[in-house]
Amino acid sequence: MIHRLIEKPFLKSISQFPVTGIVGPRQVGKTTLAKQLLLNTNTIYLDLEKNSDLNKLNDPELFFSQNQNKTIILDEIQHQPAIFPLLRALIDETRKPGRFIILGSASPSLLRQSSESLAGRINYLEMMPFSILETNEKITSQDLWIYGGFPEPALSHDSDFVQDWYRSFTTSYIQRDLPQYGLPADPRVTRQFLMMIASVHGGVLSYAAFAKSLGLTAPTIKTYLSFLLDAFLLRELPSWSINTKKRLVKSPKLYFRDTGMLHYLLGIKNMDSIFGNVVLGSSWEAFVINQVAIVLKSDDEMYFYRTQDGSEIDLLIRRNNQWLAAAEIKFSLSPKLTKGTYLAMEDLGIEKLHVVIPREENYPMAKNIQVVGITHFIQMISV
Repeated sequence: MIHRLIEKPFLKSISQFPVTGIVGPRQVGKTTLAKQLLLNTNTIYLDLEKNSDLNKLNDPELFFSQNQNKTIILDEIQHQPAIFPLLRALIDETRKPGRFIILGSASPSLLRQSSESLAGRINYLEMMPFSILETNEKITSQDLWIYGGFPEPALSHDSDFVQDWYRSFTTSYIQRDLPQYGLPADPRVTRQFLMMIASVHGGVLSYAAFAKSLGLTAPTIKTYLSFLLDAFLLRELPSWSINTKKRLVKSPKLYFRDTGMLHYLLGIKNMDSIFGNVVLGSSWEAFVINQVAIVLKSDDEMYFYRTQDGSEIDLLIRRNNQWLAAAEIKFSLSPKLTKGTYLAMEDLGIEKLHVVIPREENYPMAKNIQVVGITHFIQMISV
């Protein structure tokens, strides 16, 4: 078993909160984590997609009351939102840590119901695909980038299986999960939308452009996109815009949260097929940004910076209202920076810039600018 970075905060959470929720996309390892870490404890596991387990909850209050001295794991709880108010009542009667663990594939109803019913009683943790820091002895960073970070395909070392897995994964989300969450789109439109996002991956978001291409309205595109974001399939990287002296790009950038899914949608099967592809740079950007997101603290913030006059930095990280790190992300072993990068450093008061490249190097490029490999950069910000 690969030990996950979320293990320590998970064990801390169940020792402090009555309910701990782990959310994230399907197949990311939520169930495996909960079962393994609670293997020798007094625990009951219920999969709320199985009829046999649902039958045990015909009278949920009775079932929970009879097992109040056990930790109860409720998997795929977004399918049973009516349980949330009952959990609140039971917790208020007997408030002790570690009573319930809920696992969900991140639906809007899951987040909405819990925030209304379990405020102050639940601690949410987000589980993401593999981190470089979890797999550096078993999976190379290059393979993690090309084939994605979901455990099953990442550990298979079989490119044909990876393609088959992502085909099944994507189809399942389009045909079943997103409609169940409430996405009103026809599955064919959803697939077309995802393909369009992949083709302009890493670009500044334009609702109007998507709307024109799909023959829909901008508000409809915004609604559809919100479901894809809430399902943890996509990530918005907001623009840093606290600067009134310059004309700024204010719309967010849009990335896939897992580059394996991006590459599947674009027909990229291996390292050879990504060279020369227009998505090469933005795919590497997404991989670095997603790896950064895994190790940041819950209150940390990520941004990019771009002005109309060409000043730009790919990634800004803030912690406690201060710059933690700034990075230009370059898929090159001999990276070069533009004048706009230096202007952006001056605009923002950036004292040191890291240039993240796909080889594990660490050397000064210029004053206040350091070239680093991705693993070194991730280790630096994870402290």
